[in-house]
Amino acid sequence: MKKLALVFTMMMLLCGAALSAAADDSAKAEALVKKGVAYLKSAGEEKAFEEFSNKKGQFVDGELYLFMVDFNGLTIAHGGNNALVGQDMKVLKDADGKFFIQEMIDLAKTKGSGWTEYKYRNPKTNEVQPKRSYVERVGDAFIGCGIYKR
Repeated sequence: MKKLALVFTMMMLLCGAALSAAADDSAKAEALVKKGVAYLKSAGEEKAFEEFSNKKGQFVDGELYLFMVDFNGLTIAHGGNNALVGQDMKVLKDADGKFFIQEMIDLAKTKGSGWTEYKYRNPKTNEVQPKRSYVERVGDAFIGCGIYKR
């Protein structure tokens, strides 16, 4: 019985640690977006777009990076994959057929900021996983940062 209680306690601690890490990642993603919004306002578009797409820049933190998409679905900056800059992302669907970029655009237009959920291929595991992205409106575009759910 003591072993079972110990195993249960260990499982609860691990689950708590995983939830805490996920919450921490959410806070980091949101903070990174807010930092990007402030940088865009202070440094100007050209400098900000370049810095957002710099894989070794200040807007890449481990697995976290910024992306920026205008309300037509055109990628303006992308810290995870520069090949996406200039691409129309509005037509992208997730694994369940959800137009997730359009959902981000709608969220930014209507609420100004918030979280969206979708399924996306994780480049580390090469598996489709649940993902959340925080987006915040800047003019006729949004800046976002996504995290994979653990």
